[in-house]
Amino acid sequence: MSARVILLCGRICAGKTFYASKIAERLNAVVFSNDEIMLQIFGQDAGEMHDAYAKRIENFIYQKSLQIAGAGVDVIIDNGLWKADERMYAKNFFAANGIDCELHYIDTSEEERKKRIEKRNFAVKAGECSAYYVDEGLSRKLDGAFETPLECECDKIIRT
Repeated sequence: MSARVILLCGRICAGKTFYASKIAERLNAVVFSNDEIMLQIFGQDAGEMHDAYAKRIENFIYQKSLQIAGAGVDVIIDNGLWKADERMYAKNFFAANGIDCELHYIDTSEEERKKRIEKRNFAVKAGECSAYYVDEGLSRKLDGAFETPLECECDKIIRT
């Protein structure tokens, strides 16, 4: 079986990173997380350049994923893929480069996500984890930007 790229889609605090770690362990795969790289480089301070930096990191991740998958190792991209055009671009990018690609959608109830956001925010404030702090305004903004994927876009749907 040839190596593939698994794209993770889901709202903030849906459980994508947890899911990525579990399947990475099972598949002995490499995980790339845009947020992890952004936070490592900029902390919480990317400011107005956040979106531009995030796009550059995404391009880097896609290029590196070609190299890694080409070497025979599965890659998991934990990036959210909130918009339909982002999902289509990613799938087309990997297909055009001869890499099998799957989209896994993590569908989590609103109630569960709110619990996870609270837990995560507490851990961020306590310095126990490196993640973005999500206040009410950011949560509304991000939720408004998310386009739920159609079932036909998904290779796998995980409901939590």
